Amino acid sequence: MPQADIELGGGKCNGYGKDYRIGPPIDGRHLTEIGEKRMMTRKHQSLIALAIAGLLVSSGCSRARTFEGFIADPAIVATIQPGLDNKQSVEAAMGKPSFKGTDGDNDWYYVSRTLGQLAFRTPRPVDQKLLHVQFDDAGNVVAVNQSGLETVASISPEGDKTPTMGRSRGFFEDLFGNIGGAGTGTRTGGSSDPTRPQ
Repeated sequence: MPQADIELGGGKCNGYGKDYRIGPPIDGRHLTEIGEKRMMTRKHQSLIALAIAGLLVSSGCSRARTFEGFIADPAIVATIQPGLDNKQSVEAAMGKPSFKGTDGDNDWYYVSRTLGQLAFRTPRPVDQKLLHVQFDDAGNVVAVNQSGLETVASISPEGDKTPTMGRSRGFFEDLFGNIGGAGTGTRTGGSSDPTRPQ
């Protein structure tokens, strides 16, 4: 079988695929320059990609701080004196309290808290100041107490459900529990109050 040579732009391609250069002949120096340019471009691309990834990671890991509640000014807090101030003067100096005591109007609490959050995690208290102002029945300041982060309690609930005491009834038992019990004198549901008629 005769071999057919095809000339293509300075190179040749024969039918058996032994010599397949297309285009002008390339010397070794020219190949080295092309390789170096490609390598430099790849190095630049990888450095840029690495820098962008580093910026994204470092910005996502920065700690965000938020402030909640009363912003306490130490100079104003120091001016509140037991025996000299009353409810009106405390409210004029510090504003309304964050909350009042549950057993009367004689305990005022001013709470300020700083929370820190890392990326997408749950915010956690970093700093907390609690100012407790106690009044007597006449409305005069009796005591001023301050506390910090040591009063924060960590509570971890049990799963998704609150445990309760008593009988556990299913959906269908709740739905159909009173069927058949009407007029028989037996009670399967309803109130357990003995003062209510059966």
